[in-house]
Amino acid sequence: MQIGEASGLVEEAPYVRFQSTAQNGRGYFTGVFGLVNGLARDGKLTAEQERFRRTNNDWYDAAYPDPSSVDPTVYDRELHPGAAAWFKCTSRDLIKRVDGYLEILAAHGIGCRMMRSSDPGRIVYEDEYQIVVVPHGAGPIQPSPSAIHDGYA
Repeated sequence: MQIGEASGLVEEAPYVRFQSTAQNGRGYFTGVFGLVNGLARDGKLTAEQERFRRTNNDWYDAAYPDPSSVDPTVYDRELHPGAAAWFKCTSRDLIKRVDGYLEILAAHGIGCRMMRSSDPGRIVYEDEYQIVVVPHGAGPIQPSPSAIHDGYA
C-alpha cells in the first residue's frame, strides 16, 4: 500500500477497505483503525502518532455512525463471524484521512492493503457512509429463501 493511495482512490468499485496483509489469530484481516489502535494499546506510538490517532479517531467518531452503537450485535462473533466494515467510495472525506493511519503503519513496518469490491459479503449493517459485511464463506452458510426449491438448496 502506497501512502497517498487512500486520498487518490478511484471509484473502481462501490466499496473499499484498508486491512492488514496478514491474518490475525482468529483468521481474519484486521482493519486499518484496529491496527493503529493496537499499536497504541501496546504503547508503540510516538507522541506525535498518538496525537494524530486521538485527533482523527475523535473526528471519525463525530463524522459518521459507529455501527456497533446502532446495532450492538453487528460485530458479534457468533452471529456475524468475521464482520468487517467497508467504506462506500462516495465517502471521500472519510477515506482521504486514512493516509495518516497508513503512514503510522508504514513507520512500524506493518503491511496494509486497500481492497475494493462490488460484493464484499453479506451486508449486516449499512448507513450512508459504510457497510459492515460478513465475508462470503465465513461461518455457516444459509441459503436465501429464494434459493430453496422443493426443500433443496
